[in-house]
Amino acid sequence: QVQLVESGGGLVQPGGSLRLSCAASGSIFGINVMGWYRQAPGKERELVATITSSGTTNYADSVKGRFTISRDNGKNTAYLQMNSLRPEDTAVYYCRCSRLGHPYWGQGTQVTVSS
Repeated sequence: QVQLVESGGGLVQPGGSLRLSCAASGSIFGINVMGWYRQAPGKERELVATITSSGTTNYADSVKGRFTISRDNGKNTAYLQMNSLRPEDTAVYYCRCSRLGHPYWGQGTQVTVSS
């Protein structure tokens, strides 16, 4: 079993920044891809960004150039630096990882972008 705990969400004004963290614990050996997804009210959960254990990244078009995903393998933690935030970025952000083909999800952290 893998446990994922997100932190760093909150309320921010448009144009502001936030940094999300996702700490993995438990059976962490073999974790390959870590990523961030988000779900806005009334919408389906969508991919935001992913990063492999070797550092290869992938981003949704809507966040390219504004968000940066990174990973500290020594700390078993993934990060999502979010800059130039927009109201449409408002959502619950979930961390996800894949270990030996099995997906694990965190509990989510709320990000609200509003003036």
